[in-house]
Amino acid sequence: MTHPFLDLAPLSAARFASIEDRVAWLLGTEQDVVIMQGEALLPLEGAIRGTAGPGTTALNVITGPYGQTFGDWLRDCGATVIDLAVPFHTAVSAARIRDAFAEHPEIDFVSLVHAEAATGNTNPVAEIGEVVRERGALFYLDAVASVGAEPVLPDAWGVDLCVIGAQKAMGGPAGVSAVSVSERAWARMAANPRAPRRSYLSLLDWKERWVDGGRTALPHAPAQLEMLALEACVRRIEAEGLDSVMGRHAAAAAATRAGAAALGGGLEPYVYEAAEAAPVATTLRAPSEVPASELVARALAMDPALPLAAGGGALAKEMIRVNHYGVAAAPGAVRGSLVALGAALAEKGLDVDVAGALRAAEEAWA
Repeated sequence: MTHPFLDLAPLSAARFASIEDRVAWLLGTEQDVVIMQGEALLPLEGAIRGTAGPGTTALNVITGPYGQTFGDWLRDCGATVIDLAVPFHTAVSAARIRDAFAEHPEIDFVSLVHAEAATGNTNPVAEIGEVVRERGALFYLDAVASVGAEPVLPDAWGVDLCVIGAQKAMGGPAGVSAVSVSERAWARMAANPRAPRRSYLSLLDWKERWVDGGRTALPHAPAQLEMLALEACVRRIEAEGLDSVMGRHAAAAAATRAGAAALGGGLEPYVYEAAEAAPVATTLRAPSEVPASELVARALAMDPALPLAAGGGALAKEMIRVNHYGVAAAPGAVRGSLVALGAALAEKGLDVDVAGALRAAEEAWA
């Protein structure tokens, strides 16, 4: 069998490097950017294992499920981990970070998720970054869900390791991901005897074989189709304008939140404060008498293309996620979600105002 995708010329090192440069532009960074050949969990884990070890004291901020995962990796590396957990319906404050440093001045590593698509909150990274810089700790940030939906500025915020993926707000592929690495982070890895080497998790391998060599010879065969998809994705963002892309996500979040509040039926925003709600996705709290998973299943039966999902694990009972990211950051996706959720609530005998919800969403979008 033949297909045009099977007959592409090999991806050159120069083309690969140019895609990295486009990602660096997206992040407004002058740090080294490495595009790793796997989903974002690859650089997320690789960055922790490269920089953390038995001498590390890590402040691990938990505002959702990924923060819990990072703590597990840090402990597995031998680090001393101080977990700072906040309720999933809120965000962590810079004041809480400052208090943690005051109580544990030995902290030299901070791990944080910018926006949690799973819980719908977003954290004030710029303010937190100021505190982390004052204390001289290494700052590790998961910006997989936030990039493209809200500003992600590793240089301005003092982020040493910033991991992104294209599969959410960027509207791109899931099979490749990227991490920006500061000089401080490279030095920490070089001094870490436990940093992975000759490993798919190794960022140091990429530095020595790719970055330090002038990006002229790829260390292994690239994921060609995913790299081309990432290039197309960033070009599309460049063409629309990053501010416009982020504006669509902010508008979709505001419209979903306003529409859900006006819909009634016991539905309400899961994240209490609008300022702490992530633009990438809006989470809603289902009425106590109806499991969220049932409402989502009924809504998707009406239209399987809607960007709706129930919360994961224990949250499946109470949380509905409206994943208005990428192409779904559009008025039609928001309207369709509100209509379907309204119909599902009405079937359960709950009073809803679909027309009012649509008006509220339209006004909020404008």
